[in-house]
Amino acid sequence: MPKMKTHKGAKKRVSFTKSGKIKRTKSNKSHILTKKTTKRKRNLRRSALVDKTFENKISKILPYG
Repeated sequence: MPKMKTHKGAKKRVSFTKSGKIKRTKSNKSHILTKKTTKRKRNLRRSALVDKTFENKISKILPYG
């Protein structure tokens, strides 16, 4: 049986915490920033956890995470 391949796009976008949860970065921080408030942009800097409903899907495409 060959080794499973890691989904490279997902690997670049998410990481795993020590407890096994999946951490992601927030979107909407790349352009058109003038109309967004300072508070909104500051909150977009923080990372967030992936929702429970998607954890199973991400675990399948990142088998060695």
